[in-house]
Amino acid sequence: MRELIYTIVFLFELAIIGRVILSWFPMSSSGARSVMELLIRITEPVLGPVRRVLPSFGGFDLSPIVVILVLNVLLRAL
Repeated sequence: MRELIYTIVFLFELAIIGRVILSWFPMSSSGARSVMELLIRITEPVLGPVRRVLPSFGGFDLSPIVVILVLNVLLRAL
């Protein structure tokens, strides 16, 4: 059971990192847009509420960093 949780959290962290990296590039092809839309659907339910709670940092979205840090702290508690 523990391995399953680690795997799910790892895949979720990869989705967050993928979303962050893809956000740096223009989405000109429909395939890239589809991947980005999928990553947004997967990650936004967690990133959105964190983003609303965090104060503004001059246009920088720190919610991915906060979520990844919290997930790692929770995993260590297991």
